[in-house]
Amino acid sequence: MTEHYADVASKPQPAFWYGLPHGYLRLDLDPPFERVVALIQQVLSLPDELRDRAEEVVRFYTGVVGLLNAQQVQGCAIGLHPDEAGGAVSSVLTVSTVPASGVNAKLVLAGMAGTAADNPDEGMRPLELPCGTGFIAEKKRRTVAPGRPPEAAGVPPEDVVWQGTVAVTGSGMPDIVVVQLVTAAVDLADDYRNVLLGVAHTLSFTDPSPRDEPGGDGGRRGSAATNAIRNDFG
Repeated sequence: MTEHYADVASKPQPAFWYGLPHGYLRLDLDPPFERVVALIQQVLSLPDELRDRAEEVVRFYTGVVGLLNAQQVQGCAIGLHPDEAGGAVSSVLTVSTVPASGVNAKLVLAGMAGTAADNPDEGMRPLELPCGTGFIAEKKRRTVAPGRPPEAAGVPPEDVVWQGTVAVTGSGMPDIVVVQLVTAAVDLADDYRNVLLGVAHTLSFTDPSPRDEPGGDGGRRGSAATNAIRNDFG
């Protein structure tokens, strides 16, 4: 378990919190203007043979950030882990909110679960979490592969990915919180499902940050939610 918590909707007060597992780096979806300017200056100072590639990476980053913000994604982390062949496998973890549009969020979740029950390809089933009742769904689907397509190709190449989704809402929560994990390592679906469930079990609508509490040793003690998060990830 990493030593920080990702807080969401921090203006003025986070609505929910979750823990990030080892191997995941949080992507800044709202980088300060000064950092963006510094990044551009660094790219412009690169040698000509490196500048084009760096500019392409920056454009890709800004495009991804814009897309995630447009889809109300409030947290994103990139996972990179070694595989048995000496290489690495990657995954993308996102946390977002879906407005219930004035309807009871729990009723919306129940309706979604009922609809999905008629479609076994979605692999949806109920899920009890410390923060509330929701569901988990998983499927394999084809999507556009990352990277620049070959110049001779008429259409962008596609790849198969595993997509796992957890949707949950808490007591008095007006929105639905969606935790989603996507990876091209479809043969490791069982492992990534466990990662997704681990993150979902850390989800809390109560601030888990350590607080000063009176104790016999005079030290700081974490809340019950904090201890639960640490237990989930070790």
